[in-house]
Amino acid sequence: MSTVTGVATECSRLAAALRELRESTGLSLAALAARTPYSKSSWERYLNGKKPVPRQAVEALCAMAGEPPGRLLALWELADAAWSGRSAPPRPARRVHAARRVGPPPAPHPVHASAGPVPRHRRWWAAAAAGAAVLLGLGVLIVAPRGDGTPAGGAGTGEAAIRNPGCTGVTCEGKDPKTMGCGGTGMVSTVAARTGGDGQRMELRRGEDCRAVWVRASGLRPGDRVELRMPDGRTQHLATTGRQGVGTYVVTPMAAADGPGASGARVCLMPARGERECFG
Repeated sequence: MSTVTGVATECSRLAAALRELRESTGLSLAALAARTPYSKSSWERYLNGKKPVPRQAVEALCAMAGEPPGRLLALWELADAAWSGRSAPPRPARRVHAARRVGPPPAPHPVHASAGPVPRHRRWWAAAAAGAAVLLGLGVLIVAPRGDGTPAGGAGTGEAAIRNPGCTGVTCEGKDPKTMGCGGTGMVSTVAARTGGDGQRMELRRGEDCRAVWVRASGLRPGDRVELRMPDGRTQHLATTGRQGVGTYVVTPMAAADGPGASGARVCLMPARGERECFG
């Protein structure tokens, strides 16, 4: 496989996975631009494989979709290696033909019989200086920017995420935390968690910037239902029908929680088969 074909293949795989993930969030390109450091035109290029994707853009999209980033970051590593040329096969070594020497050979350096052995302390300082030069050279290679201005360690790793959720407090009531961008990196904490009898995993999560709570569930089976109940009686529900929501992360709508923490919130799993399980 040629290098050009390899770049196109790895890039297209990553772009297709990112497009699928973006569609699951329901976010438009403009909404992605509003909640990340990347413009609408940049997202268009990333999602269509026209431009190398920064690692943090992949992480930001996974966070907004509530998707574990491992699979997408593995695809990103392959695409980044292809973009940077690190995955290209080594070039064959060229034969070097010795040039025909013209004229007499160069005279050897004179050896002074009177010069004694180099003192031990000079040999030590020479070795230390050589080691420092090697380390300095390696440091320059590691931090030297690419031609596009990004560090050599990966595309766009120096950009910081922007927190810009689409709602706060009571305005988040009943809204999707993915669509509102409330679950970004560094924006959410897990207040409590429980694994059900059949392996269903439920996490009570709080969006610090959105000042709201919701339940993220995984491992649900067809017919399972999840309920989030607040101390004042407000409830939010999640239900799986058929294969929808099975085998992936799904979330309940949000409930506003402007007070400190999510004290008093209660989560219940109502499985299609089995007993009701609650915690909080």
